[in-house]
Amino acid sequence: MSNIIIFGAPGSGKGTQSELIIEKYNLRHISTGEVLRDHIARKTELGIVADSYCSRGQLIPDDLMIEILAHTIDNDPLIATRGLILDGFPRTIPQARELNQLFAVRGMKVDYVIGLEVPEDELIQRLLKRGQESGRADDNLETINKRLEVYHNQTLPLRDYYIKEGKYNAIQATGSVNEIFDRIVDVIDA
Repeated sequence: MSNIIIFGAPGSGKGTQSELIIEKYNLRHISTGEVLRDHIARKTELGIVADSYCSRGQLIPDDLMIEILAHTIDNDPLIATRGLILDGFPRTIPQARELNQLFAVRGMKVDYVIGLEVPEDELIQRLLKRGQESGRADDNLETINKRLEVYHNQTLPLRDYYIKEGKYNAIQATGSVNEIFDRIVDVIDA
């Protein structure tokens, strides 16, 4: 059982690589982005609050994300036996600290942080293309630029946080999906 965080800027391939990791290692998947988009689409109370932040390219409050994550973990008994991959969380150092506490209470820990590293100009092109193909409203140039600014200011410091913990594994996330996945497998299997 492993608990893995997949880390990277918007458009770095977290969702794509998460699916491949899940398939190979039989992990449970928690994508905070998918959970939030589901709530927004269903216009739940959480979704309405989350949308007020997401539509402006901002992060939702930490306590709200931790509550969602705790609920998800506690309601999926397979996480305790299989492990999980977190996609899109944590995004700030306080969230990482809260995650460590949440895991510790449940007898869990973060085993690996897979850091997908992509040049920013490529990230923008990937996101614009995804927006054209999927119709995701948050994949437009204005929101992309805001999301990248938030990433640089609030999320990128996590890289150093996890380096200090000895858990960060930098992965060059350019090239084909399979080439990137092979680099990830090399890290996990080592």
